[in-house]
Amino acid sequence: MAQAPATPKLKRASLRLAATLAPSLAARLSPAPSEQAALALRSAARGTPRPKAEKVIFLVPLVGPHHVGDWQAVTERLQQTVESFRRQNGAWEAVICCQERPPLPDDPRLSWLPFDDPTPGNDKWRKLAALCDHLATREGGPGYVMSFDADDLLRDGTVSEMLERQEAGYLVETGYVMDHATGDVALAGPRRLSMPLRKPFWKLCGSCSALLHDPRLTESAAFLREMTAHEHRMFPYLAALAGRDLSALRRPSVLYVLNHGENFGARRGRVGFKTRFVQRFRVAPRDWAAARRQFPEP
Repeated sequence: MAQAPATPKLKRASLRLAATLAPSLAARLSPAPSEQAALALRSAARGTPRPKAEKVIFLVPLVGPHHVGDWQAVTERLQQTVESFRRQNGAWEAVICCQERPPLPDDPRLSWLPFDDPTPGNDKWRKLAALCDHLATREGGPGYVMSFDADDLLRDGTVSEMLERQEAGYLVETGYVMDHATGDVALAGPRRLSMPLRKPFWKLCGSCSALLHDPRLTESAAFLREMTAHEHRMFPYLAALAGRDLSALRRPSVLYVLNHGENFGARRGRVGFKTRFVQRFRVAPRDWAAARRQFPEP
């Protein structure tokens, strides 16, 4: 299962307009499977009140030991990711999908989803699909679902912000990017006149969106499965097409660590421009020192 290709921007605009004005017209514009799933969820949810989310559910695809050179280092970084969840003061759970069960704290909010698909090659998107399929079978009420990479860190207080605000979904507009090799940290965020080349965090990192999941609608988990088959740059568009417009979280809410040796992007040869981004938009050490206490030590 390869990553699904992005829809051209002009077609995205046409589909969004059609979905707003005439949903039947949108179906005639040859939508991709993810867009079909978005339109199906939009239709199924129409006219029904939005339910209140009870918790945040993190879906974590973990690279298998056969794909990495240092499995212990991978599991140690996962421990820090898990610690960032355990520091939250709102209701949450996390499901980690991998071929081998990693060491996990004794915490009922954490579970392991075995993955045994032998298909060769990168399996991140197949693991995300398995996590979404598992989501469709679980019992429980509505919640925010957030795919989360196993080496990123969540800022303290993020879960409680989501549950207190009760939006249709959330987007990490601002977040920190650390180059592990140098220790430098940049603040990603929307462009400004003074920073016309800066990028929002959601264009750099996959741990960037949380979407309300209503288990009463079979279309909800089906849409999440199709959405997570894409690169994260498609998430805001697909969420909007589904009628789940994403609201920006109020603070830089995720820390993305590069160049630690086993990054997914490094295995694809796609980290260089991000390290240059860190150097161009790095924050002063005193500014990072004030924020770093709200994350586990990376």
